[in-house]
Amino acid sequence: MKVYSIHTGKFKLDGGAMFGVVPKSLWDKLNPADENNLCTWALRCLLVIEGDRKILIDTGMGNKQDAKFFSHYHPHETKSLEEALEPLHIALSDITDVLLTHLHFDHVGGAIQKKEESYLPSFPNATYWVSQTQWELALQPNAREKASFLQENIIPLQTSGQLKLIELPSFKSDSSLQEIHFSQSITCIVVNGHTQGMLLPKIKINGQYLVYMADLLPSVAHIPLPYVMGYDMQPLITLQEKEIFLKEAFANNFTLFFEHDATNECCSLQNTEKGIRVKECFTLEQWLTV
Repeated sequence: MKVYSIHTGKFKLDGGAMFGVVPKSLWDKLNPADENNLCTWALRCLLVIEGDRKILIDTGMGNKQDAKFFSHYHPHETKSLEEALEPLHIALSDITDVLLTHLHFDHVGGAIQKKEESYLPSFPNATYWVSQTQWELALQPNAREKASFLQENIIPLQTSGQLKLIELPSFKSDSSLQEIHFSQSITCIVVNGHTQGMLLPKIKINGQYLVYMADLLPSVAHIPLPYVMGYDMQPLITLQEKEIFLKEAFANNFTLFFEHDATNECCSLQNTEKGIRVKECFTLEQWLTV
């Protein structure tokens, strides 16, 4: 099995929204804001090659929105997924599976391309996977989350015939997070604080675990428990999920892979007097070669 970090560029989001109730005097030291209070974030996907399967986890923002839309997010250093996969000699048609952590535009945008006046799947031979809970929410979003679910990302998946929904277990434990089987080497941790039915792929590689953090922990700076995004629909649930996950991650020596950290790709954890914190940051390639 092989895994590759796939970079599709960077974008900007309001620092206050990204760090919630944490004062700017604290978070600005971790991710400095520009003159408009915007911080830079990555759009980082993950490719897992498992036997005959080529599994792409999330798809970035894509490039099909208009200039007005992009003016809010300032995308830069952008690459199409076709360009990002080219160094690996992998074409869009080679991808067999697209595992979507959730359906917010910066995670699913690249899954659909605009060709003339039509919206079509970017990966013609892939099965697109998303949790049923998240799918149902995306079809009928609440007023606060509606702006993150763009119809041009959602409806073409529905009409393509390539979409498969992952049914989530109904039980809920206060002391552990649910996990579901996805493939031979991938299970998905289910979390609900950021948005209902978000999946965190946990990949077993050479006896160790790499966890794709999606928006539970967008960056290294979000590891301390109070650092919860204003974008989270249920911040107290996020707080609980972070605490449970970090304890398990430290106990089992998980390596965390960050989708949105513009500087740090991966990290390990340590337990300190202040709680679980980052131990060391490194690239995925460095981790794989240790």
